[in-house]
Amino acid sequence: MARRARLALLIAACVACWVVMAPLPGAAQTAGTIADIRVEGNERIEPSFVEIQLTVGIGDPFDPAALDASLRSLFATGLFEDVRLERDGNVLVVVVRENPFINRIAFEGNRRLGDDALASEIDLRSREVFSRARVQTAVARILELYRRTGRFGATVEPKIIELDQNRVDLVFEITEGPLTRVTGISFVGNRNFSDSRLREVIQTTESRFWRVFTTADTYDPDRLAFDEELLRRFYFDRGFIDFEVRSAIAELTPEGDGFFITFTIDEGERYRFGAIDVESRIRDLDARELQGLVRMRQGQVYRARDVEATIQAMVERVGQLGYAFVDIDPLLRRNAEDRTVDILFVVNEGPRVFVERIEIINNLRTLDEVIRRELLLAEGDAFNSALLRESERRVRRLGYFARVEFRTRAGSAPDRTVIEIEVEEQATGELSFGAGFSTTDGPLAQVVFAERNLLGTGRAVRASFTISGRRQDIDFSYTEPWLLGYEVAGGIDVFNRQTDFQDEGSFDERSTGFVLRASYPLTRDITHVVRYGLREDEIRSVREDASPFIKAEKGDSITSSIGQSFIIDRRDNFQLPNEGYSLRLDQDFAGLGGDRTFISHELSVSYFQPIVGDQVVANLRFAGGHIAGIGDDVRLSNRFFVGGNDFRGFRVGGIGPRDSVTRDALGGNLYYVGTAEVRFPLGLPEDLRFFGRAFVDAGSLTDIDVSGPNLTDSGNLRVTAGVGLTWLSPFGPLAFDFGQAVVKDNLDETEFFRFSFGTRF
Repeated sequence: MARRARLALLIAACVACWVVMAPLPGAAQTAGTIADIRVEGNERIEPSFVEIQLTVGIGDPFDPAALDASLRSLFATGLFEDVRLERDGNVLVVVVRENPFINRIAFEGNRRLGDDALASEIDLRSREVFSRARVQTAVARILELYRRTGRFGATVEPKIIELDQNRVDLVFEITEGPLTRVTGISFVGNRNFSDSRLREVIQTTESRFWRVFTTADTYDPDRLAFDEELLRRFYFDRGFIDFEVRSAIAELTPEGDGFFITFTIDEGERYRFGAIDVESRIRDLDARELQGLVRMRQGQVYRARDVEATIQAMVERVGQLGYAFVDIDPLLRRNAEDRTVDILFVVNEGPRVFVERIEIINNLRTLDEVIRRELLLAEGDAFNSALLRESERRVRRLGYFARVEFRTRAGSAPDRTVIEIEVEEQATGELSFGAGFSTTDGPLAQVVFAERNLLGTGRAVRASFTISGRRQDIDFSYTEPWLLGYEVAGGIDVFNRQTDFQDEGSFDERSTGFVLRASYPLTRDITHVVRYGLREDEIRSVREDASPFIKAEKGDSITSSIGQSFIIDRRDNFQLPNEGYSLRLDQDFAGLGGDRTFISHELSVSYFQPIVGDQVVANLRFAGGHIAGIGDDVRLSNRFFVGGNDFRGFRVGGIGPRDSVTRDALGGNLYYVGTAEVRFPLGLPEDLRFFGRAFVDAGSLTDIDVSGPNLTDSGNLRVTAGVGLTWLSPFGPLAFDFGQAVVKDNLDETEFFRFSFGTRF
């Protein structure tokens, strides 16, 4: 037993010694230091560059963690397709396989997007290192570009052609696929405004066969997000301050050829302005200085734009008083019971933040200056969010861009901010051919060339030629939007017009001349226009049986005049207004040379108000004018003629002074026409855009400088009543009017039916 015990102890001691003396697993690989580094497999890249990327060097131990870090560092350069680290004794061997270089990049199958457009958008260039990860990124970018143009079925397959000297040709094979258009747009939750009205608000449109020159009927996620913002603005400007877009979902049709978009909205209730007050928390700034700048009154429908306009006006006024840093916060208090909103404009000292830099992105054609001059903030100015919002509105209003996005980010210091303006340009040129017919002009044809952003400078040019059954017009206009660096739009209009007045007055008229004009904004909604005009008028082709009053006017005359206009426009929509008003006052004085000396005034006012939801809209209009000769009679070419579209139920020149024998219209020096009209739906599908109208027109044309035995000029009030039909067709507006003269004079020329139709394509 003792011998066995001693043997067991001896064996245990031997095992313990072996365990202590034996190397740990991997110790043979990690023992020793790096005596040398050898690079293998490199063709273009210098060994020294590889060694610099390693996190170990000669004299360092063979540490697995450090070697792993070296592998990661080499792969991170993007120059190598494969890297291995091996050990040859005490030599570290770096075996690399270099990524090939790109010899050429080509695109095949692309027709909608050119090679240059695609090449500029991907992060790959010839003579750069090829990387499969970068190729996949490029494929994703190309697909995104096609999706932005509405082609969601596009596919891109990269082909790699290996060449000698470790080079490759990279070919992107593109299948563009058909346009994925918007086949339908619907709204859920709208009670106060119809689907058709809300479709007018958003930019995205439903696909129709006539929309061949627009991309607004293709699905674009960015445009859809902007549509949500447009809906919010629309509702906020009509008193629905609790409005919310709950969702905007685009569903692909089962056939995969279109999207159906559904906006789910919550309108909330309509609110009106309640109590409105201003409070100043800036020392020495009296709130009474700002009270007069409030744009709204108690009881009016709440409009977000009125609140914004008030804030902007206050910011500008406070700045004029010497306070550069100001923050005006409109505090709203809803009164749910009477649906009013009390507003307290609190004027605080704003944070002392300056605009460090303004960066403009993606304006490939439009010059930076065109955008910068619309901004109310400049580099170095005190930052103000109200002025920033107004600047964004001004840039959008230019109409040069399909998308405008303003962003801010931190600058180089806490009191510095950078403004980023990203735009997406759209077509601003027009070459159109028109055709139409009306009971006034007969058949009509027109050719128009227009460019609203000439060479990216913001200048506008327009040339048109119109010929019809009774007139031929040649017009050219040029507009410089910022004259001499000021916010003054200057321009010139040149014209030659020939009009057949044989039916109305047994003569033809030719007018040739030009107008120099300049306009500038007085406020956000008011524009002032000044102008100088010089024109030559010729009364010719006077018939033998024409009135003696007409024959006496035969020949040429020259009118040299200066004038001005005040324009206010607060309509919600220019084509089919539902609410708001517009006003225009024109004043002209002739006598700066020429043959004519007179002064004239014209006023037109139009007011729109929905009376049953947004479906039934009332429109009240008034137009009037007066011209008076100064030491001279007002001649035929300068008088007013009323009728036709101006006064339905009467022909053009159908009322006013007239030769009782020849029945020739002579025009008048004073006119006024008032209209009450109601527009209503006809129960047809909303997409057809048919509207009915009922109207009453009342007015008169009177006063003439000449006299004679056959001259009649009663100055009596005339009244017509009627109904009409309007179709906003894909080819242009079409209108039928049926007007009956209820009150008229015996010599008046009436018409029961008036039809007009026009198109551009």
